[in-house]
Amino acid sequence: MTRERDGRTDVLVFEQRGDPEAGTQVPAGRADRGESPEQALRRELDEEAGLDRVTILREVPVLGDWVARSEYENHAFEVRIEGDDAAETWEHVVHGDGDDAGLVFLYRWAPIEPGLDLWGGLDRTYEQLA
Repeated sequence: MTRERDGRTDVLVFEQRGDPEAGTQVPAGRADRGESPEQALRRELDEEAGLDRVTILREVPVLGDWVARSEYENHAFEVRIEGDDAAETWEHVVHGDGDDAGLVFLYRWAPIEPGLDLWGGLDRTYEQLA
Protein backbone atom coordinates (compact mmCIF):
# COMPACT_ATOMS: atom_id res chain seq x y z
CA MET A 1 0.00 0.00 0.00
CA THR A 2 1.54 3.29 -1.10
CA ARG A 3 0.71 6.96 -1.24
CA GLU A 4 2.35 10.01 -2.75
CA ARG A 5 2.98 12.81 -0.26
CA ASP A 6 5.21 15.89 -0.53
CA GLY A 7 7.08 14.53 -3.55
CA ARG A 8 7.93 11.16 -2.03
CA THR A 9 6.38 7.71 -1.95
CA ASP A 10 5.36 6.31 1.43
CA VAL A 11 4.51 2.70 2.22
CA LEU A 12 1.96 1.58 4.81
CA VAL A 13 3.61 -0.33 7.66
CA PHE A 14 2.50 -1.61 11.04
CA GLU A 15 3.77 -2.98 14.30
CA GLN A 16 1.80 -5.44 16.39
CA ARG A 17 0.71 -4.14 19.79
CA GLY A 18 2.25 -6.22 22.53
CA ASP A 19 4.75 -8.03 20.28
CA PRO A 20 7.68 -5.78 19.34
CA GLU A 21 9.69 -8.81 18.25
CA ALA A 22 7.28 -9.29 15.33
CA GLY A 23 8.98 -6.26 13.77
CA THR A 24 7.73 -3.81 11.19
CA GLN A 25 5.50 -5.38 8.55
CA VAL A 26 3.15 -4.56 5.68
CA PRO A 27 -0.34 -6.07 5.32
CA ALA A 28 -0.10 -9.58 3.91
CA GLY A 29 -1.95 -12.85 3.94
CA ARG A 30 -2.97 -16.02 2.17
CA ALA A 31 -5.70 -16.63 -0.37
CA ASP A 32 -8.70 -18.67 0.66
CA ARG A 33 -9.65 -21.64 -1.52
CA GLY A 34 -11.13 -20.35 -4.77
CA GLU A 35 -9.93 -16.75 -4.32
CA SER A 36 -7.84 -15.01 -6.94
CA PRO A 37 -4.73 -13.16 -5.70
CA GLU A 38 -6.55 -9.84 -6.24
CA GLN A 39 -9.63 -11.00 -4.29
CA ALA A 40 -7.38 -12.17 -1.45
CA LEU A 41 -5.52 -8.86 -1.47
CA ARG A 42 -8.73 -6.86 -1.09
CA ARG A 43 -10.06 -9.14 1.67
CA GLU A 44 -6.76 -9.06 3.59
CA LEU A 45 -6.52 -5.25 3.41
CA ASP A 46 -10.02 -4.98 4.81
CA GLU A 47 -9.42 -7.55 7.57
CA GLU A 48 -5.93 -6.37 8.57
CA ALA A 49 -6.14 -2.60 8.04
CA GLY A 50 -9.79 -1.68 7.57
CA LEU A 51 -9.09 -0.37 4.07
CA ASP A 52 -11.47 -0.91 1.20
CA ARG A 53 -10.93 2.13 -1.04
CA VAL A 54 -7.84 1.02 -2.91
CA THR A 55 -6.59 0.71 -6.47
CA ILE A 56 -4.35 -2.19 -7.49
CA LEU A 57 -1.60 -0.62 -9.62
CA ARG A 58 0.55 -3.61 -10.53
CA GLU A 59 2.01 -6.91 -9.46
CA VAL A 60 5.71 -6.73 -8.54
CA PRO A 61 8.28 -9.52 -8.11
CA VAL A 62 8.74 -10.73 -4.55
CA LEU A 63 12.36 -10.10 -3.51
CA GLY A 64 14.42 -11.87 -0.87
CA ASP A 65 16.22 -15.16 -0.35
CA TRP A 66 13.30 -16.43 1.72
CA VAL A 67 11.09 -16.80 -1.39
CA ALA A 68 12.94 -19.92 -2.61
CA ARG A 69 12.33 -21.60 0.78
CA SER A 70 8.67 -20.64 1.07
CA GLU A 71 6.09 -23.42 0.93
CA TYR A 72 3.58 -20.97 -0.56
CA GLU A 73 3.07 -19.33 -3.92
CA ASN A 74 3.91 -15.68 -3.21
CA HIS A 75 2.59 -12.57 -4.93
CA ALA A 76 3.17 -8.89 -4.18
CA PHE A 77 1.20 -5.93 -5.47
CA GLU A 78 1.56 -2.20 -5.38
CA VAL A 79 -1.73 -0.85 -4.14
CA ARG A 80 -2.58 2.84 -3.84
CA ILE A 81 -5.00 4.20 -1.30
CA GLU A 82 -7.81 6.21 -2.94
CA GLY A 83 -8.34 9.80 -1.86
CA ASP A 84 -6.24 12.05 0.31
CA ASP A 85 -8.01 11.57 3.62
CA ALA A 86 -6.12 8.57 5.04
CA ALA A 87 -5.02 9.05 8.63
CA GLU A 88 -1.32 9.42 9.36
CA THR A 89 -1.56 6.71 12.04
CA TRP A 90 -4.30 4.40 13.28
CA GLU A 91 -4.96 1.26 15.29
CA HIS A 92 -6.92 -1.61 13.81
CA VAL A 93 -8.24 -4.80 15.41
CA VAL A 94 -7.87 -7.58 12.86
CA HIS A 95 -11.16 -9.27 11.99
CA GLY A 96 -11.94 -12.40 10.02
CA ASP A 97 -11.17 -15.98 10.94
CA GLY A 98 -7.40 -16.08 10.40
CA ASP A 99 -4.71 -16.72 13.00
CA ASP A 100 -4.27 -12.97 13.47
CA ALA A 101 -7.96 -12.26 14.27
CA GLY A 102 -8.19 -10.07 17.37
CA LEU A 103 -4.62 -8.76 17.16
CA VAL A 104 -4.13 -4.99 17.22
CA PHE A 105 -1.98 -3.52 14.46
CA LEU A 106 -0.54 -0.01 14.82
CA TYR A 107 -0.39 1.56 11.36
CA ARG A 108 1.73 4.43 10.06
CA TRP A 109 3.16 5.69 6.76
CA ALA A 110 6.92 5.34 6.26
CA PRO A 111 9.02 6.88 3.50
CA ILE A 112 10.43 4.34 1.07
CA GLU A 113 14.15 4.72 1.54
CA PRO A 114 17.21 2.51 1.97
CA GLY A 115 17.29 0.78 5.31
CA LEU A 116 13.55 0.40 5.80
CA ASP A 117 13.54 -2.74 7.93
CA LEU A 118 10.60 -4.97 7.00
CA TRP A 119 10.39 -8.46 8.49
CA GLY A 120 13.84 -8.11 9.99
CA GLY A 121 15.39 -7.11 6.65
CA LEU A 122 14.39 -10.35 4.93
CA ASP A 123 12.00 -8.84 2.38
CA ARG A 124 13.21 -6.15 -0.03
CA THR A 125 10.11 -6.12 -2.26
CA TYR A 126 9.25 -2.56 -1.15
CA GLU A 127 12.41 -1.25 -2.90
CA GLN A 128 10.59 -1.50 -6.25
CA LEU A 129 7.88 0.93 -5.14
CA ALA A 130 9.93 4.14 -4.81
